[in-house]
Amino acid sequence: MDITESLPIEVEEFLLWMLAERGRSKNTLSAYRLDLTNYWDWLVAKKMDLATVQARDIDAYAAVQRSSGAAPSSVARRMAAVRMMHRFLLAEGTRGDDPTADFDGVKVPTGIPKPLSEEEVEGLLAAVVGETSVALRDRALLELLYATGARISEICGLSIGDIDLDGGLVRLYGKGSKERLVPVGRCAREAVDRWLQQGRTEMTPKRWLRREDSEAIFLNMRGGRLGRQAAWAVVARAGEKAGLKSVLSPHVLRHSCATHMLDHGADLRIVQEMLGHVSISTTQIYTSVSQERLLDQYRSAHPRAQVSRGS
Repeated sequence: MDITESLPIEVEEFLLWMLAERGRSKNTLSAYRLDLTNYWDWLVAKKMDLATVQARDIDAYAAVQRSSGAAPSSVARRMAAVRMMHRFLLAEGTRGDDPTADFDGVKVPTGIPKPLSEEEVEGLLAAVVGETSVALRDRALLELLYATGARISEICGLSIGDIDLDGGLVRLYGKGSKERLVPVGRCAREAVDRWLQQGRTEMTPKRWLRREDSEAIFLNMRGGRLGRQAAWAVVARAGEKAGLKSVLSPHVLRHSCATHMLDHGADLRIVQEMLGHVSISTTQIYTSVSQERLLDQYRSAHPRAQVSRGS
């Protein structure tokens, strides 16, 4: 659907409120803006606006989103943005009712994340070989993702002052710009140190295009801060080199870090703090994964776990 006109002032005020009052990150606001632009374009095409849209229209819009081929999680996010905005309009007195009040939302199938095995992680980290600046950067990126369980946006946003290699700590800025300190293991510290001492020097440009990029830990080939999309590509290429069957994403390394820590007896609350989860229930997903892995290993390894085939 083509964008017919810019967003109305009410939507801009909502986005500003989400930034100033709710502390949402720039990435989250960009997602909200895209979702609400889609919604606004649909309203305009139907000759409606924020003041005239009704509950039946919200249901119709949700039906269009479900039939668009988008993932259920994407549809759920779009509808959540619409609901939040209409609640804001009601609270601000811009509108006297909320047309989304009776909308039940979109159910998202709860899939258990599939982490890599520890052997697969070892193979992945060993797949990036060489002493070029790119190889040193990619190895440091992979080691840091697995060591910290950080989101890819958190790693790409790191500046040199955010990491203490001697103390083994890194400062991450999560959702809502919330800050947390996360430990970094020896292997990751060594990989990051080699990148900073050797590879980053080679990638450093003679003149920075943006002053803030001079503090970035991870750089791209042009000497700017490494972006999320480029970092995703680094992870996917490494997964391909390691012979992993499916396309590897940074989030799988986050899943793997959490699952492996729980496998080795880490406290759930510690893992929650490390991952930056607001709710312990989010972290408990990894407990299910860990238990499934335990059952699989038990069934395959215990001599009396198999079904008897008779005497």
